[in-house]
Amino acid sequence: MRGNNAVKFFSIIIITGILTWITAFGSILGFDIPGAADIRPGIDIQGGVDAKLYAVTKDGSLPSKTDLDSARLTIEKRLDSKKIFDRVITTDTQKGYLLVQIPHKKGEAFDPQKSIEEIGKTALLTFRNVDNATKDASGNYTTSGSSIILEGTDIVDATAELAQEGGYEVGLKLSVAGATKFAKATGEMIGKPIAIFMDEELISAPNVQSQITGDSARITLGGTASEAQQLEAKNLAGLIKSGSLPFKLEAKQVNNISPTLGSNALKVSIDAFVVAFILICLFMIFYYRLPGLIACIALVLHTALELLALSWIHITVTLPGIAGLILTIGMAVDANVIIFERIKEELRGGKTLRSAIDVGFKRAFSAILDGNVTTLIAAVVLLKFGTGPIQSFAYTLLIGVILSFLTAVTATRLMLKAVSDLDIARHPFLYGVSLKVKGGKANG
Repeated sequence: MRGNNAVKFFSIIIITGILTWITAFGSILGFDIPGAADIRPGIDIQGGVDAKLYAVTKDGSLPSKTDLDSARLTIEKRLDSKKIFDRVITTDTQKGYLLVQIPHKKGEAFDPQKSIEEIGKTALLTFRNVDNATKDASGNYTTSGSSIILEGTDIVDATAELAQEGGYEVGLKLSVAGATKFAKATGEMIGKPIAIFMDEELISAPNVQSQITGDSARITLGGTASEAQQLEAKNLAGLIKSGSLPFKLEAKQVNNISPTLGSNALKVSIDAFVVAFILICLFMIFYYRLPGLIACIALVLHTALELLALSWIHITVTLPGIAGLILTIGMAVDANVIIFERIKEELRGGKTLRSAIDVGFKRAFSAILDGNVTTLIAAVVLLKFGTGPIQSFAYTLLIGVILSFLTAVTATRLMLKAVSDLDIARHPFLYGVSLKVKGGKANG
């Protein structure tokens, strides 16, 4: 085994071992690192909290349907930011409350207060000057370094409207104090963005076209009018208005929800996954021999990475989400099958082992890429338009497909090329090919 290849091979083995250990035990060398046990199960597996959040208005009157819908949007956005997709949020306009159901935290005893804190109070809406603000990894503005121009209490109303020049816009009605502050800010920020935040999350960053001196303003979305743009305008208006709701949300009834399927369903799913994993590895080793063994190592790496990703980004995993995880494992193996069959064809055609590996990966890559891209598109669509457990499935599918390129293609190739330098590992039989090769081995 050549020096560089040996380093790459053993590096992958060591990394796989370390990540697998962290996944299984959640710690290494005395450092606590979230592992598979820290993944948050959905309501269907672990149960959750059922809370009725009643609107508390100044005059004791019931809130309007619009106000309740705005509060619902706020809570949904908060839960989205926490990656809690397995939830139910409904409104009751006759009694003036929101019914919210969310899963328990992993390993946490039933604690109503903690659950309510996670749902959060009415969100704080702010309009900010982001001239000196920092940006996150995605290039979006953050509240760090920004200064507040307006708060939710400065917004009297926000509505989605059809603009005169076409397309939809969000019309804002400002209080007297808000209009004064906004006139000063917009006069100094022409051509610059004013970022709108819900708590710490950026929801929009429109540019100032001219100074706004009245008690009204508008945020134009641009483009032509469509149902999608109308929905975008309504959602933005609802989020802005929810920052200045005339009531607080008070939890008066909090109950425990039993799991709809139960931990036994999770155990059965995990057992099925383990059995399927073992059978897949046995098949790969029996049919493809040495490449099959390497594929199994890459499959362990893929599984560890995906479980750690789900744990570290705090995604709520439901049983459909587990199905997405198992599906991506199968896709990773499928990629290896395509590659190994290509390598066998090249060996039967008389190519040397090293050449067969290079050509096999090259010719198989386009087919693997096409299959994974179509799956990625489906996952993105499910993530965009799905809700609850469907989004959990979409997240695990999306993460798994991306990781399959790292493991089934890159890691497998590095390990396979490394072992092909060994004389003992260059016999065609080890690659599932029965050829009579002079000297009893293929020349690399």
